[in-house]
Amino acid sequence: MSASNRRAMAALTLAVALATLDTAIANTALPAIAADLHAAPAASVWIINAYQLAMVATLLPLAALGEIVGHRRVYIAGIALFTLASLACSLSGTLPLLAAARMLQGLGASAIMSVNTALIRYLFPPHRLGRGLGLNALVVGVSFAVGPTVASLILSIATWPWLFAVNVPLGVVALAFALPALPQTTRGTHHFDRVAALLNVITFAALIFALGEAAQREPALYVLGAAAVAVVFGLLLMRREAGHPAPMLPVDLFKLPVFALSAVTAVCSFAAQGLAFVSLPFYFEDVLHRSQVETGFLMTPWPVVVALAAPFAGRLSDRYPPGLLGAAGLAVLAAGMASLALLPAHPQVWDIGIRMAVCGAGFGFFQSPNLKALMASAPPERSGGASGIIATARLLGQTTGAALVALSFGIAGRHGPALALATGAVFAGAASIASGLRLLAPSHRAPASAPSSTR
Repeated sequence: MSASNRRAMAALTLAVALATLDTAIANTALPAIAADLHAAPAASVWIINAYQLAMVATLLPLAALGEIVGHRRVYIAGIALFTLASLACSLSGTLPLLAAARMLQGLGASAIMSVNTALIRYLFPPHRLGRGLGLNALVVGVSFAVGPTVASLILSIATWPWLFAVNVPLGVVALAFALPALPQTTRGTHHFDRVAALLNVITFAALIFALGEAAQREPALYVLGAAAVAVVFGLLLMRREAGHPAPMLPVDLFKLPVFALSAVTAVCSFAAQGLAFVSLPFYFEDVLHRSQVETGFLMTPWPVVVALAAPFAGRLSDRYPPGLLGAAGLAVLAAGMASLALLPAHPQVWDIGIRMAVCGAGFGFFQSPNLKALMASAPPERSGGASGIIATARLLGQTTGAALVALSFGIAGRHGPALALATGAVFAGAASIASGLRLLAPSHRAPASAPSSTR
């Protein structure tokens, strides 16, 4: 890899780490933020919801925009917006101001994540794409997993605004790397469909709202109403884009069996991870009576083993079928989560550590081969759409997992974490089956669907 490409990869790595880490740290800090702002727990949830809604609702429109104006422009704009919004978050003195700043921060993170994988495809030759995606999978997995640890450490020595303030200098460094180094990419000749973008935003915002309301066991009228809005506007979106050479919601890519199965695998596996990482802190603190800092360290074996396994799996994916590697890794993840659900009443630290390490090994072994399968099965000119689906699948999975944790707590009370972990094992098993089915699917790539021009 050239020096310029190394600088570009450094910019991608740092920006993705910031966007992913921020998704996780706010969950841990929510009680402290709510207390400082004198906000009710129900209202303070919007600190999380505003970020997630902005991300999920805009990922696909921004991915489509990247295919038209260039992935580089969208990525750099995303870093700049994320950095400025982080500063705004750290200076917010009321809940409405913080929620608004978090929405802008989520929009910046969405711009980063929507085209990140597409840019990696341009930095690595096809025979080394697995290594590049392995590094990306490592950064995403570790950043999401260490979020509780980082938040706990910062809160132990500083107030909550510093959770956001630390992003500012790091964002400036990422911009300094990105501006001269990120490559120009192939640009499509089609136009950006603003109506489709609006329909997409409404569809996914309503879907996430419905999931959250269902998890909180709100009145059925709210849940069904939001779900109905998601379905209606989703159908309008698909009708609007029927026959489009590069649809914003890339239903054309889902006609490829490998792509469709890889997307299902991603949603189920990240749901399993979400179930674990939202429920385990409650288990460690409320059931085992550990401190926030101790909880952070008990969570550490998972990301450490992901860090060891992901790059190795990425290299293996350049030689062996991703379906086989993913199926094996997710089967291990299912076994690890089942073992966590069956922890004894008073487990030793080493007992928890071993089970967390097993989960980390399974998750780390699946992620980069799955990313490669998604990107390699899509035509090069549809890299933006494929990259958007990768980020959307991850966020939908994590959001679904978090919603199911809330539902598990409502159903099982004190035994909610065990139910959530058992549910996560089921999701990981389903993901393993979906991954294995790729071995039976035709591996041909879709023909080019639209002409493109090089910038």
